[in-house]
Amino acid sequence: MIGRKNWLFNQTPRGANACPLLYSLVQTAVANNLEPFDYLKYLLTALPKLGRHYKPEALDQFLPWNLTEKIKPLK
Repeated sequence: MIGRKNWLFNQTPRGANACPLLYSLVQTAVANNLEPFDYLKYLLTALPKLGRHYKPEALDQFLPWNLTEKIKPLK
């Protein structure tokens, strides 16, 4: 299991659940040649604007392979 030792010492169970999620987002950005910080910043800025009621298809625009024009490439 990837990262098992990385989140072994999290302070809370919620933190232990959040770590692999963030790790996955960062690695997905890297795999798609996007700067991870900029990708996370974009997600944390744009996703709340969707509001509470949205169709699942609305999330497609936030997939890293759909954002290559909006986020700078990995150096």
